[in-house]
Amino acid sequence: MFARITFYPSLFYNVVMEKVTARNWYDRIDDNVILGALPFRSMAQEMVQKENIKAVVSMNEDYELWAFSNNKARWATLGVEFLQLATTDIFESPCQEKLWQGVNFMNRFLPPTDKIAQLSATSGPCGEHGTVYVHCKAGRTRSATLVGCYLIMVRLARAREQMQTLN
Repeated sequence: MFARITFYPSLFYNVVMEKVTARNWYDRIDDNVILGALPFRSMAQEMVQKENIKAVVSMNEDYELWAFSNNKARWATLGVEFLQLATTDIFESPCQEKLWQGVNFMNRFLPPTDKIAQLSATSGPCGEHGTVYVHCKAGRTRSATLVGCYLIMVRLARAREQMQTLN
């Protein structure tokens, strides 16, 4: 209940902080992933074009999306695949199952040379490679946890490949 009550005031705080500080609404993490705050409907089409967004992973609950952000159907009209891994803000962190599901989904949109080989069989059908936008309300906790897991998996996969070529 506390997360619901504080959602709009804290979203407003995030908007103000982005305007009056050096805080960015989103940041590119690597060639394939952007970590950011709630993407407002008004910015979605421009972001898709500017950043080559092919997929979005939302760590938000339904009530956090309905007023200002796109849902699955709205993202689809922009040609973007959408995965929602609903996680309560403030009191929860994403469970291991959601993190695994999120990294698998992200893997589908990586270029063939960057795919995590151990996940490729379980990722499902490959999407058109491009950027995956991962977000929660502020882009600092729930979504950052998923992006951290993604980075660990990608770096481990690259290290394994390098070890195999050395042997």
